Amino acid sequence: MGSENDSVVIEFILAGLSSKPELQLPLFLLFLGIYLLTVLGNLGMIILILLSSHLHTPMYFFLSSLSFIDLCHSTVVTPKMLVNFVAKKNFISYPECMAQLYCFLVFAIAECHMLAAMAYDRYVAICNPLLYNVVMSHHLCCLLTVGVYTLGIIGSSIHTGFMLKLFFCKTNVINHYFCDLFPLLELSCSNIYINELLVLFLSAINILTPALTILMSYIFIIASILRIHSTEGRSKAFSTCSSHISAVAIFFGSAAFMYLQPSSVSSMEQGKVSSVFYTTVVPMLNPLIYSLRNKDVKSAIKKILNR
Repeated sequence: MGSENDSVVIEFILAGLSSKPELQLPLFLLFLGIYLLTVLGNLGMIILILLSSHLHTPMYFFLSSLSFIDLCHSTVVTPKMLVNFVAKKNFISYPECMAQLYCFLVFAIAECHMLAAMAYDRYVAICNPLLYNVVMSHHLCCLLTVGVYTLGIIGSSIHTGFMLKLFFCKTNVINHYFCDLFPLLELSCSNIYINELLVLFLSAINILTPALTILMSYIFIIASILRIHSTEGRSKAFSTCSSHISAVAIFFGSAAFMYLQPSSVSSMEQGKVSSVFYTTVVPMLNPLIYSLRNKDVKSAIKKILNR
């Protein structure tokens, strides 16, 4: 134990997305553009929903919450990644690394459950339209949102708490562009068996459970849509769900690829590419998906611009 304490890591180096010097500037400009679009898109969506009274509905309440989560999710990861492209060595202290891990997990888990809450909202709107305003009350929307963040905090606290118990004495180079679970576990010289079990168990709860909730919601939604006789009615019902389905497919696909397999099997290089989707691309795409494919949002944008 004494030798472990003598060489314990107090500072990490983030290896970054690519080690090729010729790619650093193009990647910096690319991800800077993505981050600026993410901030503008999500802040714009939140402000638009706040200012437009006809968007004060449960669907847009959840959408504004998703935009807030995406904004925070990207901000936890992307600025540090941008530093890595312009610095020779991107150092991050042990407390900063654990704080980044904690915040990243809070918003990643919260996004999983927020997408499930949005699927439930669509289920009620399409399958029980007459009871929609009664079922999706302001009180229930607030409870669901509080539940989403509570699950994020609980899951993140468990992961980070067990990570704090590990010793890091092999090397201080994290083969990633931020402090994620598997890259950190690779550096540990402690027994990580419990941590790996927790990753699989909590990933099953926080990825599979929301995914199954979304799947069941859409099975009922599709069955309900198929009972609609008019073509216009079917088209309108499908259009209200298409944006959500697109966001779900990209986010859950990339997250499941990274977390629903043991670290010994997963490749960190593949993991980096997968991580890019749910940490930077999805937060940028969500406001674009929901604005470009949503008539209410387009109408609200036109009204604001006309003012």
